[in-house]
Formats: sequence, C-alpha cells, structure tokens
Amino acid sequence: MKALTDNDSRRLFFSRIFGSEDFCPTELEDISIDILKKCGGIPLAIISISSLLADQPKPKFEYVRKSLGCIFDGNPTLDQMRQIVELSFRNLPNHLKTCLLYLGMYPEDHTIYRADLLRQWIAEGFVCAIPRMDADDVAKSYFNELINRSMIQPVDTAINGEVLSCRVHDIMLDVIRFKIEEDNFISLLNDPEVVLRMHRNIRRASLQCHGEECVVTSAMVNGSLSKVRSVYVFGGFSCQSLTMLKYVRVLHLEIGRNDVLDLTGISRLFLLRYLMVVGVKRVELPSLIGKLQQLETLELRNSAASSKLPSDIASLPLLLHLIVHKDTVIPDGIGRLRHVRTIGVFDLWKNSVENIEGLGEMSSLRDFEFRWSGKDLVEGARRMDGLRSSLERISDSLITLRMYYGGENLDGWSTFSSPPIHLREMRMMGCVFLAIPNWFGQLRDLQTLYLVVRGAGLKDDGVAVLAGLPSLVSLGLEATEPVEERVYIPGSGMAFRALKEFVFWCDHNVLLTFEAGAMPMLKKLVLILEPSGCESGGSVECPVDGVEHLPAGLREVKLMIRGERSEAVESSLKIAFEEHHPGAALDIF
Repeated sequence: MKALTDNDSRRLFFSRIFGSEDFCPTELEDISIDILKKCGGIPLAIISISSLLADQPKPKFEYVRKSLGCIFDGNPTLDQMRQIVELSFRNLPNHLKTCLLYLGMYPEDHTIYRADLLRQWIAEGFVCAIPRMDADDVAKSYFNELINRSMIQPVDTAINGEVLSCRVHDIMLDVIRFKIEEDNFISLLNDPEVVLRMHRNIRRASLQCHGEECVVTSAMVNGSLSKVRSVYVFGGFSCQSLTMLKYVRVLHLEIGRNDVLDLTGISRLFLLRYLMVVGVKRVELPSLIGKLQQLETLELRNSAASSKLPSDIASLPLLLHLIVHKDTVIPDGIGRLRHVRTIGVFDLWKNSVENIEGLGEMSSLRDFEFRWSGKDLVEGARRMDGLRSSLERISDSLITLRMYYGGENLDGWSTFSSPPIHLREMRMMGCVFLAIPNWFGQLRDLQTLYLVVRGAGLKDDGVAVLAGLPSLVSLGLEATEPVEERVYIPGSGMAFRALKEFVFWCDHNVLLTFEAGAMPMLKKLVLILEPSGCESGGSVECPVDGVEHLPAGLREVKLMIRGERSEAVESSLKIAFEEHHPGAALDIF
C-alpha cells in the first residue's frame, strides 16, 4: 500500500486528536508536525500515535516525539512499526493491557464477537462492577476504549455506531503474542512436539490444532494443563481430556466439525464459570449439572442439546447467560433463575406454560430471544398472551426483545399495561400487528425496531407513533397486505429526528410519500416493493414519491421492485435518485 500524501496524513492525524486541524492548539502545532513526519505516511502508524495522543496534555506530545526519535526518523520498517504499536501498548492503563492481551487466545484474523469477549473478561475476573455501573457496562466501556484507541479494529458496526465484533491487526497480534509468552499469560499450543517439551504450569491455553486431537491429548499426558484455568480450542478436541481440567474456569470450544460432542464429563468441573460450544451438530450434556455452582455462561451456539437441558439447570445460583439452540427444551423451573440476564432461543411451543409464566419471576432479565414454531394459532395466541403477562412484570429490566419466525405468524400485542420503556432493540419477526400500537410511543429509549404490520395498520396515526420516538435509529417496516391509502412519511416537527436506516417491505400495492424534511438524518434506505397494481390512467404510478425531500446525507440506497411492469418503475426511481442524490451508492437488486 502506498504511503498517504501529506494532506491525507494531516487530515487523519489531526481529525483523530482534535476533530479537525483547525482545532489544534498553537503550542502543539510544531510538535504535532514533527511527530507526523516520523510516521512516514503509514496509516497504522498515524492512527496508533494519534489515538495515543487524543485528549492528552503537551508533556505527552513531548514524550511521544522523543520516543519516536529514538525508534526511527520517517519511513518506518516493519520492525519499527512493531515498536510504534508497542509504544501505544505501554501507555495503556493496566486494566486495558490485561483485556487486550486476552485477545491472544484467538487465532490470527479471527472475528471476535463483543458479547462473547465481555463475558469472557468477566469470567476471568478482569472486570468488576463499580458504583452505578454493573460488570457488563464496565466491560463494554473497556471494549469501546480499546476501539477508540485503535488497539483493536471494528469488523461489524451497527447503524447506531456500536461495534459488534472486532479483529486484531497482525502487527498488534505480534506484540500481544510476544507479551503473553514473556509473561506466561497465555500459551499457544499448535505443535505436539512443543507441548511434549513443556515443563511449566500453564495458566491459559489456546489450542489451535486445525482438526487434529493430538495437541490436546499430548498436553494432557504431559501434565502441562493439569492446573490450567482457561482453555480455548480451535479444531479437534478429545472429550476424554475433560477429566484432567479440574481447575478450568473458562472453556471455549470451536470444534468446526459436524458431529456429536460428548460433554457429559463437565459436571466434574466445579470451578467452571464459562462454557461455549460453536460449530458442533449436537452436544451431549450430563443429566445433572447442579454441581457447577460457579457457572455464569452456558452458550451452545448453533449446537442442539441431546433433547433438553439438564433437569436441574434451574438450581445454578450464579447463571447469568443461557443461550441454546432453537430446538432445545428448557426444563421447568426457569423462574428460579432470578439472576439470569440473557435467554435465547426460547421456543413458546416447545417450552411449558409453567416456564412461560416463570419468565415473570426473572427480575434481572435484560435480553430475551424467543420464537413460535407451532401451527396451532389458538394455542399460540394463548401462549403469547401469557408471555405478555410475564414480560409486563419484568418490564423495567428488559433491554432487548427479539422474536424469530418458526411457524405460523401470530398476532402482535395490541395492549401492554406496563410497556418495557427501557427497551433499546425490538425485533418482532414472528408475529403480525393489526396496527402500530399506541404503547410503542412510550419506548423513548428504543433505537432499533423491526415490525410486521397489516396494510391497514400503516395509516397516518400509526406512522406518527413511530415518528415520535426520539432515539429510533433503525426502523424496519413490513406490510403483509395491500395498503389502500398512501403512506406518508412525515417531515414536520421532530419526526424521525434520529433515524439513520429505513427498511420498507411490501409485496402488495403500496404508495409511499416522503414529505419535505422527512428523516433528516437518514443514511441508508432499503425499499422492496410490488407496484404492479398501482395503475393510474393506463400507466403504472411510481410507488415512491418525494425522493427529492430525502436528506443530502443519504449514502446508500437499495431497491427491489417486483411485478410485471417493474422495469419502468425501476428506471424512474433510478433517475430520481441519481438526480437528487448523486453521492448515494445505488443498488437495484
């Protein structure tokens, strides 16, 4: 990659530290230019140093200039780049150093999900609650700080700006691996011969054996893992090795094989806090799991338990996160898990009425994912009503509510006596609302909403309810029936004042109009429409009107126009968007 030009280098450097070159204090101009010259136009060097200097006083600038002068004088080599990254690492607070080093457990170029990483940090004891912030919120602040300092790179970012997954740059990973080896913080085991020669006690082990079981087995025979606290496996794993891991607290298994994994031996791991299994077709769990009194996280991602979870799982006093395959049945008694914060995926059809009612006892529940896989709409309505009653009792704690399609669509809740007013995300993809309920207007913290509505439910007052939500950033609306009246997207007052993403899907006739000033912050627009019946005077009326009223900041437009006369409609919309929004990326699919 070519080095950045002087102008681009300055723009990147100053925007990261001060927001703009215009805001650089006079006393820091000469120092900043001198530091920038030493970066040689290399983006990683510029962003690493500028992230280190953000919000720092003048003595820090002097320290960095002196440190860089000792390393090189412009045009850094690869080895010197490592020293730049190491300089940034050395200046991290100790708690962030520990959290960053922990990413050395993952293989090179591995996508690391934020939710997983935060739970792992907490299970390891790296994060503790502080006044007015619980451990989850503190861990999230650590993650965001590492992102802001450019120590880790974002991969998936939500429309509201939250980073959902990350990756470690190769040069940063080199620094991390040197440090973890030097401090015996983590041991990377990917060679059987190396394992056999080991005679030290290993605290944390990352077994990257690419489908072979020999690395794990050799380590067990050699005894190097007899006192290990954390084990990550990427590749093959011998279930017989479980009996040797009697002190393990964190067990992360990404097996990557489509077969059965026998974990019936985990009931002996009395200190286990965190168990995740990824990529296995089926997991065999013990019939009883109550001995795991320290277990905080049980996650079987994309892996089905043999039939249902152990019968005594409700007796685990510290369980916080229970995430299982959609076909897994949760035994009765779930209401006793008073500290659980995350449950998914909970099937309303396969789980008992007792468990649906028991959800109302879980006063700490924050994130809830469920689905309906049955065909009996009468029974479905009864269970949905029971679920609503339970959620009303714990509405103050709910942050995320997601419903997935699994069977016949059910009717959405028209009433909610005590709405979950702290909800930030709501995705209801397994039910259809007759109209947009008025209680939605109380969800003042809601940022993401996906809703399926009957055509008649999109009348003006329904859209107005959504338009008044002050925090709504992403909105998905799907209409299941023809919309008899034109749907107006209001532009007056404070309507949709925070919305950045709008997805509108209707397989039937619909006419959509954006009024002047509509959605002033919109960045992404997705329209999936069927306009064949929108005829006027023998021609097909364009289903979208008011394109010129959308904001100049619109950056991405995706269109799917279906039906007999879709080509003419596509052409007219393409011309309209190209004329009024030439800077937006237009994709017709």
